[in-house]
Parts: sequence; structure tokens; C-alpha cells
Amino acid sequence: MFKLVSKFKPTGDQPQAIATLSKNLKTGAKHQVLLGVTGSGKTFSLANVIEQAQRPTLVISHNKTLAAQLYQEFQDFFPENGVHYFVSYYDYYQPEAYIPQTDTYIEKDAKVNEQIDHLRHKAVQDLMQRKDVIIVASVSCIYNIGSPEDYQSVSFNLKVGQKIKRQDFLRQLTTLLYQRNDIEQKPGSFRVRGDNVEVFTVTAEKIIKVEFFGDEIAQIYQKSYQEKLVSKYLPINRITIFPAQFWVSPESKIQTAISNIQNDLEIRLAELKKQNKLVEAQRLAQRTNYDIEMIQNMGYCQGIENYSRYFESRKPGSVPFSLLGYFPDDYLVVIDESHMTIPQVHAMYNTDKARKNVLIEHGFRLPSCLDNRPLKFEEFEEKVKQAIYVSATPGPYEKHKATKNFTVEQVVRPTGLLEPAIEVKSTQGQVLDLTKEIKEATKKNQRVLAITLTKRMSEELADYLKNQGIKAQYLHSEIKTLDRPEILNKLRRGDIDVLIGINLLREGLDLPEVGLVAILDADKEGFLRNETTLIQTMGRAARHINGRVILYADKLTGSMQSAIKEVTRRRKIQEKYNQQHNITPQAISKEIKSWQFASQEKQIMAEFGAINDVKILESEMKQAATNLDFERAAEIRDLIKKIKN
Repeated sequence: MFKLVSKFKPTGDQPQAIATLSKNLKTGAKHQVLLGVTGSGKTFSLANVIEQAQRPTLVISHNKTLAAQLYQEFQDFFPENGVHYFVSYYDYYQPEAYIPQTDTYIEKDAKVNEQIDHLRHKAVQDLMQRKDVIIVASVSCIYNIGSPEDYQSVSFNLKVGQKIKRQDFLRQLTTLLYQRNDIEQKPGSFRVRGDNVEVFTVTAEKIIKVEFFGDEIAQIYQKSYQEKLVSKYLPINRITIFPAQFWVSPESKIQTAISNIQNDLEIRLAELKKQNKLVEAQRLAQRTNYDIEMIQNMGYCQGIENYSRYFESRKPGSVPFSLLGYFPDDYLVVIDESHMTIPQVHAMYNTDKARKNVLIEHGFRLPSCLDNRPLKFEEFEEKVKQAIYVSATPGPYEKHKATKNFTVEQVVRPTGLLEPAIEVKSTQGQVLDLTKEIKEATKKNQRVLAITLTKRMSEELADYLKNQGIKAQYLHSEIKTLDRPEILNKLRRGDIDVLIGINLLREGLDLPEVGLVAILDADKEGFLRNETTLIQTMGRAARHINGRVILYADKLTGSMQSAIKEVTRRRKIQEKYNQQHNITPQAISKEIKSWQFASQEKQIMAEFGAINDVKILESEMKQAATNLDFERAAEIRDLIKKIKN
């Protein structure tokens, strides 16, 4: 089961936090709060609790970037166990919507990140095959992903010596929504070579080769896709092949589902015609019949999730199948930065319902689309048997649920680092002053975070600072999910001096090189400048030995006063601990690990293109030099350096 690997031992108030949380779990406490300050080692404490509990764990984060960081940290702590990353697979998502006021229909527009889709399948498949699993997820984990029973039942096991016709095997792969592609190998595809069938698993990890001799499986081989250029097929005795999509049903269910869709369509059309909504009725009939035809012929259609209730044999209004339903009953839930995550979980259902009701009313969808939804908050609560809420600033929900009896404080940093010093400056000329402060910080080899109020301000500030000779980069929600961790690594390495953001540079980010956090317009009271947000943002400077915060403000708001008071309280607790234990604050040294999920284009370049590119360019450079075209040769030389870097 779970085996924690770390060169560190619990210190400071980590031992009592670990012991108390573990004891409360054993005695059946449903709700606990770990009130941990930035840099106190909350993730390490949780890893110890997981090892003691020996239970599969779901860690929910409100932020994909933070989820990526937690994923890497838990991977380091549990290298022998199944640690996975499960977030929304959209790089861009515009949901289907209709605006009656302007008669504007907005078709669903989304860019699916295939790499994240592979990771989601990998997480679910591992969960079905082993108990030592930790999944770090965003709040998308409460959204419907299809029935775990169907996902398991349509999967099929292969073993050497099994009696099965090759044609039946191919038909089974098609039923699992694998696509035949005899030219190019892609995840979720298969190709046929005589008596051999090669299957590229949907997780993009393995290629399975099945050799047939007559109507019998003579041999099964597999090889790792990541090493496909050098690895060889190795023989195995058995393998389980899982579906290529989450919404896959047994063939016996498909015809029943189609029949039920048609029945509900007739009922809804009658309702619309009775209301004299003839245009809406025609629209609904056309769209739904097209989807039915696609399902009959292809086994799938665009937006099939809107018919999920029929394929899952669920009643209207019943609880959908989310990732939580794939876990065994004894699993543990950790809600990271709970003051942000809980409100997100709370809001998802109502937002989804309001949009879909408009679509139903105007004939774009059947009422059944309402059953493809996130969990209601009460349903989420019901599925969570035991939870640990983690935050430096717990919200009212978790405070109420856990009460003081089950709130564990972890406010002492083993490194002795203090909360950052806070300075308030006028907003007059704040950009000029910030520019000067950044230049001073970079001279000391410190990194800077600058927090603005809007995306546009972050982009404009980044452009301005670049013109001042400062290596600046903005980071907001339009940056691709899998590119964000690499941007943070660039900041840590010094490729970037200052990172500018709005609310992504707040909870939980571990950036020990950041010596200065500057919050522009700190007195603009509101969500982005309330007490909780200010404490969280200021905490990004708490991992540096000389960490400090500048609040640009013309008045001291109530939120600012409360935040400064709480930070000062925590600073005094740490100072007292340092004096009692004769501790001198030490700078944090943390390895900068490359982000293993760089965007696919970059990965392909790195794995397959770069080596060949360099060889070709070197040849061209030598040829240019031979032709005495030294300017061209110099240009190619610089390009080679850039690629190698």
C-alpha cells in the first residue's frame, strides 16, 4: 500500500498535526480542518496522514496550476504508488448557450487537450485495479463522467490461449470506440497487420500487440509508448483493455437508450406544439433525430453526454456518476485551499442548470440534458465520508463543520522563516515605484510577483516592464493549463524576473525564490482584495528569508487591517518558537523539476524533432561557412544554440 519516501522528518508543529488528524480519522471524525500557513509543510503532513491511514485519497483543488504542483509533490512522496492528475480536459471551453433577447445561439466550442484526456483515463483505470491511489483533481471531478459499472463491464480481458476470432476482437475494439488507423498510431486507435492487431491504449502509455493463430490468441506483447523509439515488445500473459471514451455502454443498453430518447422526444414535441412553439419543436426534432442516427451508426455523437441518463439507466433528477463514484467506500477526501474550493463546488450545479433551462425552453435540447451535470452540493456532501479541509484561511463552511475541536493549527515553519514584512505605499506612481522595486529585487537575485485587478492590466504591465528591460511575463486563465507549471519554473530559474497575475498567483504556489510580492490597488475592496485573498497573496513571500510585501493603497481598508493583523500574529508565534528552540531562519532550497506534461507540440519537438533539426542545421552551417557566407553561418549557429538550450 502507501509508502512515503522522504529525507525529512516531521518537525515544528507537524508531528502534533499529523498525530491529531490521523487519530481523528480512526475515531470516525467526518470533518477536520488543517489550518496551515504558507511554507509550514502542509503537503508533507498530509502525505504522512495518508501513509498512516492507508486509504485511497482524492485531493481536490480549485486551481489547475496548484493541482499540478500538488500532483508533482505527491508523486515525489509516493514514487511506488499510483498518483494521478485529473482536471478538465479543455484548453478552451465555450458551453452551448442561447440568448433569447438577441436570438443568439452559441454552439459549444471547445478545444480538448488530448494529453489531459489520457491522464483522466489513466487515473480512472488505476483506481479500478489497485487501492494505493492518490488522485489530485480540480473541481471538475464532481461532473458527470459516466457509469463506473459500465466502464468496467464493457472493458474486456485478454489472455494467451483465449478462444476468440480476430474479427470478433476487432468488432469489440470498435464497440469500445477505438478507431482503426493502419497508417498512424494514435492513442485510442488500432491497426491490423495480417494475423497481428496492435492497440494503442487510450492512456497513451502502452502499445499492445495481439497475435492470432486461427481463432485463438497465440501471444500478447506490450511495449511502453514513451520509449517506442528504442523499446521492444515484451511478452505478457494477460491484459485488460478499457474503453477509449467514458460514455460507452454495452450494446444491450444502446437500443433501449435510443428507444427511450425517441419516447421522450415525442412527449417533448407534443408539449412544445401545445404551447404553439412550432419553430422550437421543429428544431428539437431535427437536432435529436440527427444525434440518434449518429449513435445508431457510429455508437457516438457530438454531445452524447447530454443523453447520458439513458445509457446509464438513471431516473430523471438522479445523482450523476462523477469521479467520486469510482472510489471505494473507504476513501479519504482532502480539500485543498478549501476557502476557495468549497464555494466553487457550491456554485457549479446552479450555474449549469440555469444555462440548460434556456436551451430546453427554446428547443435546443431535451430536458434530459439537465441530468448531465455536476453534483449538487448536498450530493457532494453525501459522497464525502471523511474530509480534511486545508487552508491558511478556512472559510465559514469548514469552520462550522469542523468546529474548534477538529481544527488543527500548523503555523510554525520548520525552517524558522517568518511571515513577510508589510509596507503600505501610495497608489500615486505605483507602476514607476514597482519598476524601481523590481530592479532592486533582481539585483539581489530575488523574483517578484505583481498582482493586478484585471487580465488587461496584467498584460499591459508586462509589456511596459519588458520595455524597461525587465524579464516580465503575465499569467492568467487564458494561458494553457499544461503551460502554467513551466512558466512558474521559468520564474524560479530566473528566466523570468517578475510574474504578473490576478488570482492564479495566490493559494499554495511554492516559489521560494520570490522575495517580493507587490499588490497594486490593494484598497479596492472586493473579492480580489478581501482579507482572505490578501493573506493568501502575501503568503507567496513567506518562503523567502527576506520576504516582504508592498500594498499600494491610499487608504487602509477593513480587509487590509484584518489581513495585516493576522499576518503579524503568525509572525509573533514563529518568532517565539525560534527563540525557544534557538532557530535561525534558513532559506528554502527546493529542486526545480521539469514539468513532465509540457504541451504536446513542445514534447514532440523535444522528443522527435530537435535532434534531427540540430543535425540538419549543423550541416547547413558548415556548408554556409564553406561558401564564405559567414553571416548566414552565424545565424544558423545562434539558432542551434537556441534549440539546444
